[in-house]
Amino acid sequence: MKKYWKSLEELKQMSAESGLKKDPEPGFPGDSDKQAEDLSLKASRRDFLKMLGFSVGYATLAQSCEQPVRKAIPYLNKPEEITPGISSYYASTFYDGDEYCPVVVKVRDGRPIKIEGNELSSLTHGGTGARIQASVLNLYDSARLQYPAKDGAKTDWQTSDSEIMAKLKSANDSGRKIAILSSTVISPSTLKILESFRQVYPMTEIIFYDPVSYSASVMVTGALFGGKGLPDYRFDKARVIAGFNADFLGTWLSPVSFAYRYGLSREIGGDKKQMSKHYQFESCLSLTGSNADYRRGIKPSQEKNLLMNLYNELAVKAGSANYGNPSTSADISTLVDDLWDHRGESIVVSGTNDPDIQTLVAGINLLLGNYGHTIDLNCRILIKQGTDKAVEDFVERMNHGEIEALILHHVNPLYHYHDPEKFLSGMKNLKLSVAIAEAGNETTAHADYICPDHHYLESWNDAEPGAGIFSLAQPCIRNFFDTRQAQETFMTWAGMQPDYHAYLKDFWKENMFPVQDKYTGFEDFWLHTLQEGIFEPDPDNAGSYVFNHGFFSASMTAMSPDVPAGNGLELVLYEKVGIGSGKHANNPWLQELPDPVSKAVWDNYLAISPLYAGEQGIEYEDVVLINGAIELPVLLQPGQPHGTASIALGYGRTGTGKVADGIGKNVFGLAEYKNSTLRYSGIPLIIEKTGKKYNLATTQTHHSAEGRPLIRETVLGKWAEHPDSGNEMHAINEKNAVTLYQKPVYDGFHWGLGVDLNRCIGCSACVIACQAENNIAVIGKEQVRNRRIMHWLRIDRYFSTVEPDKMGPEEFSNLEPENPEVVFQPVMCQHCDNAPCENVCPVAATPHSKEGLNQMAYNRCIGTRYCMNNCPYRVRRFNWFQFSNNDNFDYNFNEDLSKMVLNPDVTVRSRGVVEKCSFCVQRIQEQKLEAKKDGRFLEDGEIKPACVQACPSKALVFGDRNDKESAISGFYSDPRMYHLLEELHTLSSVAYLTRIRNRDVTDGKNDDHHS
Repeated sequence: MKKYWKSLEELKQMSAESGLKKDPEPGFPGDSDKQAEDLSLKASRRDFLKMLGFSVGYATLAQSCEQPVRKAIPYLNKPEEITPGISSYYASTFYDGDEYCPVVVKVRDGRPIKIEGNELSSLTHGGTGARIQASVLNLYDSARLQYPAKDGAKTDWQTSDSEIMAKLKSANDSGRKIAILSSTVISPSTLKILESFRQVYPMTEIIFYDPVSYSASVMVTGALFGGKGLPDYRFDKARVIAGFNADFLGTWLSPVSFAYRYGLSREIGGDKKQMSKHYQFESCLSLTGSNADYRRGIKPSQEKNLLMNLYNELAVKAGSANYGNPSTSADISTLVDDLWDHRGESIVVSGTNDPDIQTLVAGINLLLGNYGHTIDLNCRILIKQGTDKAVEDFVERMNHGEIEALILHHVNPLYHYHDPEKFLSGMKNLKLSVAIAEAGNETTAHADYICPDHHYLESWNDAEPGAGIFSLAQPCIRNFFDTRQAQETFMTWAGMQPDYHAYLKDFWKENMFPVQDKYTGFEDFWLHTLQEGIFEPDPDNAGSYVFNHGFFSASMTAMSPDVPAGNGLELVLYEKVGIGSGKHANNPWLQELPDPVSKAVWDNYLAISPLYAGEQGIEYEDVVLINGAIELPVLLQPGQPHGTASIALGYGRTGTGKVADGIGKNVFGLAEYKNSTLRYSGIPLIIEKTGKKYNLATTQTHHSAEGRPLIRETVLGKWAEHPDSGNEMHAINEKNAVTLYQKPVYDGFHWGLGVDLNRCIGCSACVIACQAENNIAVIGKEQVRNRRIMHWLRIDRYFSTVEPDKMGPEEFSNLEPENPEVVFQPVMCQHCDNAPCENVCPVAATPHSKEGLNQMAYNRCIGTRYCMNNCPYRVRRFNWFQFSNNDNFDYNFNEDLSKMVLNPDVTVRSRGVVEKCSFCVQRIQEQKLEAKKDGRFLEDGEIKPACVQACPSKALVFGDRNDKESAISGFYSDPRMYHLLEELHTLSSVAYLTRIRNRDVTDGKNDDHHS
């Protein structure tokens, strides 16, 4: 039998007799938490009635007072294409140098307010990620650069252009080097502009620099197969997946497209009886490892030897030469057999920036015949083109005075570079340094000139993320500040006419316009492509790859096994799905997004295994000194391999903005440059206790279900024999349901939501999408610590551990979890037809609609919170404070600029009001009205709540349960379907499909179970 737990505290509290310790409820806000506790202890019935009378009187007085004047300015000459109150949608492209996604931008009365995925894209199929969803808030960031500057003082474009051009000409004419250090550029038209710039200034060199390097993959792929770019991985075609320190569902390479394909490979039901089997070997618990069928924790120093053994065992089966004889304790015989039995239907990937490891991975995939089947070398991924050696050589030459002028294009090396002091020393040798950026950062503060760029929602652009796949970006709003698009800046300095829009159209007319009968001319083609946002001509697969056996053999011969590191602690640096490399650290939505694995917010920390911490006498939230340089608090992370530790990149920003500055510590400097690549793992680590404590804010136990069953799982073999395997309780609960209420009948619509736990990867894109759509407040670290986080949708993360029958409660409570299984479960308002919250509200503020929705009337709510106490799902949120127009919560509700992101269709809630998921009722009403105007019935899938539309793996389905042909009705008829706490007979409108793991039936971890 499995036991599920959210934290180490719950694990220790768990026993057969007592269950879980009850979570304390948040108290009333007072001068301190202690005062709030004292008040709750001393309150009597008389005190309560006094307080109630005062509250009602105060509310009446507040309503009778004069409301603030709000001015509305009408259109005198209304644009023909704009109808006030009606949203417009524009196809565009998100690319920040790290992540790519074609998007559709919702614009309301001239304001972009929401980002959606472009469903026409063959890469993402309408999916998005957390940072993509949050990017709309960056547009309204007051910390953005607002004007050109020279030596930190405001200047004008004409002055800065003339002075910069004079210095560029001087450097070029004297034969001195001009360097452009840029994030990877995937815009074909921009690359041509940079080439034109280089023709005017022949002494120019362009170096691509990625904050988190993929240099080893770039070099090895080029050496083995020629050309540029990285392979594209078709996880949807793979039957067996083996990942080695590659978080391809979270942050590695192209997570949105990979999540969609992975979701397809995990889909099961109907005629589909097979799903992919996923093995993961990793040095810190990642989002991808959390979804694996088999996961093993390894030290970074063990990865290379493990891959060498894997290659050798497969080579024996293939009759090929093997190399070396490394020692490793891992038994990989099952993996070897599974891979060999699925040649051409498997994928092996590694995220480690080591040429030897990437060479081994390429050799393994070649032995398995995966190239051309599950690994695409024709449509290569073109993001992440930087090489570490080129950057290191450039920094050396800059320090030796060989570079005279430097243009920094959307890079921040004084933060991201592993040796910022060395880089800064080199900058002091320059005669000209120019920073082209959207927001101030650590590097712009030291540049001679700052040339602010538009936000991508203010810009024209194009992109080629994969060979032969193109997309366009268009401005959705006029630029707020005195900024200029980077392309026009380069065009100005190159003496070109600075009209990038015209240049972009001419470029596409010359290079993209196809000779096809379906277009009447280029304008027709241009408008059609601009409207769709993407252009994907038929791929040209004529140029097949040739494997360079000579390079491979030489590399393998020269390769030697790694010497085991012994008992030393090894460090792993990784990216979080929200903060990433730190480019968007000033975004409060991302700072308050719980990390899917640790559930921590607003900080980075040193994650170590509970067992190692116990051996060293280290406790949760102890502050330790790391390699004598950085102090960070400790987080005890189940699943962190013993002898390893991990820290998230992207924190410790300075000069970036009021949200990011001073949050966490910058650990990019801990990375090591070795053998021409930058290493983010296997870093020797020494930690020392400081005797200090630091409070972390985590959400993992905020909404404990008191040990009641929420998760249901089984294994593939058992499900194939019995489709209701793991879900037997559903039929029992349905049969035994007893209620005093009449069964509700819905003559019209009956809305429902479905969650496929097999496809949900826990990425949290839905959480940010919900926050953006529904104007959910950011409350800050201290309020999160007080259990008051406001997200309407949460992703519960459960660890699971087998409890053998012979193990008593005391033994089980002392069990140290080193490699638990992980399950993610999205939880939102269940919109129960027998809703417990509705009966207890004294003012009928939470009624039930005739379409099955549990509603909230904000102006009726008086804040008794009875509904919250009576909700078994813990999905209601209470506004303890006024989060808007309050300097104590100076995030995105406190400035006129940042409030432009608010959705006018959703009320901004005030203090004392309960709020919760509404199934995005504003979207339901909008689509119903559209169908009524068109004189037609609603189509299935036409209404998509924000969470459904954002999901990259397509784990969520929404629709009318009364439509028997709808997708949601298919969910309800699936034998895997169950409801949360269905034994309570609340008649939830949210359906879950039982999680299925592709493990052997005889595996001891795979008894059918409930939490």
